[in-house]
Amino acid sequence: MKLFKFVNMLIPFNKPYMTGNELDYIRLAHHNLRLAGDGEFTKKSQEMIASSLSAKGSAFLTHSCTAALEIAAIATNIKPGDEIIMPSFTFVSTANAFVLRGGIPIFVDIRPDTQNINEDLIENAISKKTRAIVPVHYAGVSCEMDKIKKIAKDNDLFLIEDAAQGYLSKYKNNYLGTIGDYGALSFHETKNIISGEGGSILVNHPSNLKKIEVIREKGTNRSGFFRGEVAKYTWKNIGSSFLPSEITAAFLCAQIEKGLEITKNRENTWRQYHQQLESLEESGLLKRPVIPKECLSNSHIYYVVLDNKIDRERTLEAMNNKGVNAVSHYVPLHSSPAGKKFGKFSGSMNITNRQANSLIRLPLWVGMSNNEINHVVRVLKNSIKI
Repeated sequence: MKLFKFVNMLIPFNKPYMTGNELDYIRLAHHNLRLAGDGEFTKKSQEMIASSLSAKGSAFLTHSCTAALEIAAIATNIKPGDEIIMPSFTFVSTANAFVLRGGIPIFVDIRPDTQNINEDLIENAISKKTRAIVPVHYAGVSCEMDKIKKIAKDNDLFLIEDAAQGYLSKYKNNYLGTIGDYGALSFHETKNIISGEGGSILVNHPSNLKKIEVIREKGTNRSGFFRGEVAKYTWKNIGSSFLPSEITAAFLCAQIEKGLEITKNRENTWRQYHQQLESLEESGLLKRPVIPKECLSNSHIYYVVLDNKIDRERTLEAMNNKGVNAVSHYVPLHSSPAGKKFGKFSGSMNITNRQANSLIRLPLWVGMSNNEINHVVRVLKNSIKI
């Protein structure tokens, strides 16, 4: 078989990590003659996710975090014209899931310290058409969930957490994704715990479990059929094919088993970056990430926000030319063609625009050596272009 040769960076932005049991579990799934979804590895991974998050409800595996958000949009009965409050500084799936139902994203500005939605601006964005609030926990650092949850409760709104980057992160004593009505997780290969593509929807109220089961199983009561609750399964409601394969679930099981070790390794790299870049922050060249005292981060991303006088694009170009694959992040949704077509924004987007044009993400993956971390910092310092 011909293998394609890729150009290797000296230090890539991401390296998918394998714990050692992934291929053995995939072989076992094949040996068990079950490769389609909702087999034993799917059930096991769902139980492991719920257990690892001390979840009061249940976790359902999906083929992506996008799918999890789409399930939440269906479950909350989003209809054409309904408004959903969210940040603009997020991945397109946060908005797309609701636009597909006819919903209208209402973009709100972010905080300059955490890059999360500014909780103090949410109430001004609420109208008679508002149906839900979707906070996005950027870089695995929680939004100010006490205030956001109170706003949602006081205004009778659904609270759907986009915790794509937040698996094993906490807000106070609660894991991200378990605080709202629903939570969406990602296990994409760029996340901490991976399955290539994959996700999970966390259902935090037991009364919603059967509804999610039906939506996730193409709108049928197929899950109930396999439990022996009905003689035949049939079409009950709208839904789609949101299940991942057993191959994906088997890979994920091996990852979840080592979740705490993976997180600890990433924390060590994150901490080294943070210590070594303190002098650049003190000199006014950049801002380092902020983790509020009530938050426990999973160290998903290490980013810096460059000072206004520094040319971000030239700095990125210089770093990549020196073999360090540093990258920017989101193009704000409110400024994108689809965002202008399908969404609206409430108030100013000044912080979102500023951060989006100044933020750099540094390489961070399991197994980075001290020499590699030191090299990234050295290249960043030498690449800053004023």
